[in-house]
Amino acid sequence: MAEIVSLAEAVAELVHDGDTAALEGFTHLIPVAAGQEIIRQRRRDLTLVRMTPDIVYDQLIGAGCARKLIFSWGGNPGVGSLHRFRDAVQNSWPVPLEIEEHSHAGMANRYVAGASGLPFAVLRGYVGTDLATVTDTIKPIVCPFTGERLTAVPALNPDVTVIHAQRADRDGNVQLWGLLGVQKEAVLAARRSLVTVEEIVDTLTPVPGAIVLPAWAVTAVAEVPGGAHPSYAQDYSERDNAYYADWDAIGRDRDTFVRWLHEHVFADTGSNA
Repeated sequence: MAEIVSLAEAVAELVHDGDTAALEGFTHLIPVAAGQEIIRQRRRDLTLVRMTPDIVYDQLIGAGCARKLIFSWGGNPGVGSLHRFRDAVQNSWPVPLEIEEHSHAGMANRYVAGASGLPFAVLRGYVGTDLATVTDTIKPIVCPFTGERLTAVPALNPDVTVIHAQRADRDGNVQLWGLLGVQKEAVLAARRSLVTVEEIVDTLTPVPGAIVLPAWAVTAVAEVPGGAHPSYAQDYSERDNAYYADWDAIGRDRDTFVRWLHEHVFADTGSNA
């Protein structure tokens, strides 16, 4: 059953050096506060997994938390490149970054396989592309029934998945709605999971289109109002478009980025790192 704890306690307990960690969310409900707490606690050698890594992954990579990224698209939505991501790949700053690239369909199916307890997923989506020539986790497979040539990808089972949601009750049942990605599958595929929420309530009231992650599927819940900022949480907050635009200049320059880390992530810890 899910335990309700503070964000700092949850990260200290659930996210370890060397883990494979997925912070999922698609445009909406991105767990930015949790990502910054991972930076604050100086986690290292993480394999970061996400279908669409954006600025929170740029921050994690620039802070030296990651050794590998498994993904299907990366960028600052509506703005351009992720400069800390680019610097790590091209110049190994602050540490070298290995990349493993898939399609969106491939990543989604990998999570589904992981959540289903299967060793791999099969799909048609890679036929005709050259991703298999650069990604070792894409393999051809022949259907035993039709002889059709398909593609297999291994299941994703993160050590820890982190998501943000609108609310949870005091038993740890989590409710989220609006524009969703693979949050449900990523949580069910993981060995441990942390959900940050806008609020904890006594009772979850029905919302059209909402999904509920039961308390038995979640390890910990932390109440973090605004924990998705600058992304949005439907019915709670709006997307901060200016933040995304401003990030381009911050992320582009190493010294500016390091100053940003000191002022906005480490400032409340008394850290000099």
